[in-house]
Amino acid sequence: MSVAVLERDQQQIPRTLPTSPVKNSNGGGRPPLHSGDRLTRLEFERRYEANPDMKAELMEGVVVVSSPVHVRVHGLPHSVVMTWLGAFWAATPGVVVSDNTTLRLDRENVLQPDACLWIESSGRAWIDRADYLAGAPELVVEIAASSAAHDLHDKLRVYRRNGVQEYLVLAAYEQEVHWFNWQTGEDRVITPDADGILRSQLFPGLWLDPARFWQVDVAGLLAVLQQGLAGRESQQIKSAG
Repeated sequence: MSVAVLERDQQQIPRTLPTSPVKNSNGGGRPPLHSGDRLTRLEFERRYEANPDMKAELMEGVVVVSSPVHVRVHGLPHSVVMTWLGAFWAATPGVVVSDNTTLRLDRENVLQPDACLWIESSGRAWIDRADYLAGAPELVVEIAASSAAHDLHDKLRVYRRNGVQEYLVLAAYEQEVHWFNWQTGEDRVITPDADGILRSQLFPGLWLDPARFWQVDVAGLLAVLQQGLAGRESQQIKSAG
């Protein structure tokens, strides 16, 4: 599978220490990232590359440093999501899936969604020369601790404004699934059908059973996905222009 690469200059910044930044050959240094810092995207990326052991995002120009990740609240749901998306990817030529990848949305937003799914030929998302994802992938997935997390508030607005077409949030504590569709520019919520199944409006066959997801019934989840894939022969994936 070929994935388009957009050329961009790449900068290598040396590691810095938490309290006293190490000077590079040009006499400069980079302090670590702290939640609440207000930075440009360029400065954020310089500090991030200087401190590669931490996970942080830039949201509306403000740094958000991630907390330690728990197993049942994040690790397991994340693994299930990637298994589900991976199965869809394997059965769907022309799409690409990424896991926990830095996404350059605009000058004030550099996020790291749990998963992205995009149509390779649409041109809406691409891999740049720095090996980051740029643009607006058709589907973004986030695992949120609860419905009070950034994912259902600030991040939602950022993704919608930048042209993401579907946004799936899985809130672990409440065991809720929120699936939004913005293809037409309107706020639409994807609701379960009579069998309790959620169906993507953009990707034919991408079906999700919330009950099996929260039960960590991976085999059952994939069986529902296979039902969706089996019935999609006459449907085509169409990204909004």
